[in-house]
Amino acid sequence: MARTRNPSLGPASRPVAIPDDINDATVVKASGVVELPLHVSWSEPSLTYDLNRRVDRLRVYEQVLREGTEEDVRYYVDVEELASVFDELVLPPYVRGAWSEWFRRRGRDRP
Repeated sequence: MARTRNPSLGPASRPVAIPDDINDATVVKASGVVELPLHVSWSEPSLTYDLNRRVDRLRVYEQVLREGTEEDVRYYVDVEELASVFDELVLPPYVRGAWSEWFRRRGRDRP
């Protein structure tokens, strides 16, 4: 068993979920009060977030971008808002880098 992290071991080795259709306006998005799935937020007690509150929305984005599947990202994240709040999010470098590259490839000024 490895005792130290390396590029092929640890959280940075996990793929970052960025669905191809994140921009699809027909995809239904979460709204109102939500409870994140256990695979995204596994701490107890489970918390609810009100997506109408900006601070809650940002916490949801952070957790979903770090731990979520493509389905989670598609459902919980609005890409236009993500672009506007990206600099405020607390994200690991590998997640921030993957999303920055995604925005860059689409010719976005931000992030």
